[in-house]
Amino acid sequence: MRTGMHTVPEPSPPPTPPVPLTALLAREDLALRQIAGPPAAGTVLHGAHTSEMADPYPYLLGGELLLTAGVHIPEAAGSGTYFDDYVSRIVAAGGAALGFGVAPVHDTVPRALVASCETYGLPLLEVPPRTTFAAVGRAVWQLMEHARTAELRRVTEAQQSLAAAASRPDPVPAVLHRLARHLGGRAVLYGPEGAEIAAAGRTPAGGHPGAGPAPDGSPDALTALARLLVARGSASASDTTPAGIHLTAYALGAGQGFVLGVAAGRRDPGDHTIASVAAVLLSLLTGEQHSGSGAARSSALVRLLLGDTAEDVVPLLGGDRWLVVHARPEERAPDALAASALGAALGSPLVDLAGDVVRVLVPAGREPGPQPGWTLGVSAAVAPGGWRAADTQAARALGRARATRTALVRYGTRAALAELVPPDEAEAHARALLAPLADNPALTETLRTWLSLHGSWDRTAVALSVHRNTVRQRIARCAALLGTDPDDPDVRMELWFALRRAER
Repeated sequence: MRTGMHTVPEPSPPPTPPVPLTALLAREDLALRQIAGPPAAGTVLHGAHTSEMADPYPYLLGGELLLTAGVHIPEAAGSGTYFDDYVSRIVAAGGAALGFGVAPVHDTVPRALVASCETYGLPLLEVPPRTTFAAVGRAVWQLMEHARTAELRRVTEAQQSLAAAASRPDPVPAVLHRLARHLGGRAVLYGPEGAEIAAAGRTPAGGHPGAGPAPDGSPDALTALARLLVARGSASASDTTPAGIHLTAYALGAGQGFVLGVAAGRRDPGDHTIASVAAVLLSLLTGEQHSGSGAARSSALVRLLLGDTAEDVVPLLGGDRWLVVHARPEERAPDALAASALGAALGSPLVDLAGDVVRVLVPAGREPGPQPGWTLGVSAAVAPGGWRAADTQAARALGRARATRTALVRYGTRAALAELVPPDEAEAHARALLAPLADNPALTETLRTWLSLHGSWDRTAVALSVHRNTVRQRIARCAALLGTDPDDPDVRMELWFALRRAER
């Protein structure tokens, strides 16, 4: 039993689906013809690549349609093992098919190449003289883009359908029913003891996953996978039965023992995204009802509104020291579902969706890691009284992460030579030096960001979401007000020292 354990990422766009070779052969404008190899119906393409190398192995990633005009073929190739060696290397590299262009080098496809493709099971296409390799490559990418658009549409519709199901009076059965329908399989919710609480959909043909005990009385494969997931404390697990049924289990919530199990006869690129959305919704539905976390957060909010301090209510939330995380998606603006999914991935339900940035309050013991599809800025660990400062730190770390195109940046906490200066003297010097900027926080923040990014106009503009000319104007204004030359390394060092002391 091959089982893979991995962290469940937040819902994100599915990868680009491959395209069937049959779809490319159906393009009448290309007039491609398969002349050797297994039927095209079982072959999919992940791209197209042109190469005239005698050994294309080092240049293939797998799944490509390799295009060649046979420039690399020596005159005596047909009498030796050249074509067998050539085709075997393509197959070893994972090449999906070979396209051979007739003209200008060869008038026909070499017979020995046809025989080698038959021997090694590699589909061989004849590319007519009027069809350029560029046209073939463009057609492959067009088909892939159409497939991606269709898959994105399917995933979006599924997300909307699952969200609507979660708002019904019977949300758990409704979500399971919609999930099973979208994946064409069976969806099961298991309780903390591994018992089936609710289920929907049909068992895929060829096996027993999710359909109760196997004939020998042992737990079925999906139930066994769910129990293994809980025993290992992992976020998700996957397996494939001998009958070809794809099984996946997702842990729901923060260690409450609930598991979502999915069994499907196929695994399309967007299926994991759809199942992840359902897992997030079911986590919210089961977590609030079966744990005290929701009541604790509600109590903390009420106490804050009635005048208690953050230090007074933090015991209800768990943890004495906290991290503030600012996150921004790489593509589109986040929604409430994506924000909740990010919080679940970071191990905290304390999530705030503020425009295009998601803020998460995370106990310091749960060190955040990079999250696929997100750019993160993480503050230093602070007590509740330092939350406001940590919020600023996380915002600056996020700005630096976006400017440097880094998945995650942590706010620096290392000690420096500046710590050797008595704090009162350092702070007095910082106030005096930066006094001309005291009434203009935009200039101060621009100067701080510009210095932290080593004087890069473009990166500072990205970090502050302004035009690079605005950055230049603000830095010039700072130089005029401070009466200094910011291009001087000594001046930069002193300004950075002052800015770091001023923010404490």
